[in-house]
Amino acid sequence: MYINDVHIVYYVAVAILGLMIGQLVDWANKRLPEYKKVFSKDLIREYKIDFKPNYKLMLLTSVIYVTLIYTFGIKETIIANLDLMKYLLLTPMLLSVFVIDYRLQIIPNRLNLTIFEIGFIFAFLYGLSNVAITINMLLGMLAGGGIFLLITLLGGLFYGKEAMGFGDVKLMGALGLYFGLSNIVIITLVSFLIGAILSIILLLIRIKKSDEYIPFGPFIVIATFISMYIPFEQIKAVLMQIFTLGMYHR
Repeated sequence: MYINDVHIVYYVAVAILGLMIGQLVDWANKRLPEYKKVFSKDLIREYKIDFKPNYKLMLLTSVIYVTLIYTFGIKETIIANLDLMKYLLLTPMLLSVFVIDYRLQIIPNRLNLTIFEIGFIFAFLYGLSNVAITINMLLGMLAGGGIFLLITLLGGLFYGKEAMGFGDVKLMGALGLYFGLSNIVIITLVSFLIGAILSIILLLIRIKKSDEYIPFGPFIVIATFISMYIPFEQIKAVLMQIFTLGMYHR
């Protein structure tokens, strides 16, 4: 039985893999903020002591993995599957960013560095078939990090405090390696749009106070997942309608 040209066995396999990865993400979320290694020689012993299933995170990861397989399919060559592979690897790290930043208002350097390292590997792999793709990914890294760094510096200059944490700057630079120049700009715009909407809602329902810090990492993560699933041109068209108040016509 095939679904979207992918055999159902693959869906079952990635669903099970997603459940396991989801529990691993929960483990990483406890270890990374404490500057402890996620994988260590005492992993099994420590994990048994602290083990507690996080069913929500397990199910969420599993659903994302299955929908990624459905969206991108499975191609015949490794190069053709790079998009799917990089998103499967990026997903657990994005979920960690969301949870840790939401809870503690930090994005651990080790987490950002891992996203960078894996991004550079994929940039190299894409270059094996098309150097232009690698160049675009490197430009995405510069643009993603540069835009947020500029916002941070301007915030410090005009308001005397950081408008954006440096963890967000590093995260956007790393994500640029996965999405390239055009898409990282889209992720930036979508994240600010989502951030504005959700921040207003949180203030209105009094979950957050007006002088309380609202972490931006979760907004970046949501925007990134949107960019994974929805083609660039569709997101661009929606954004143009929003920012031009409906006056934009293709």
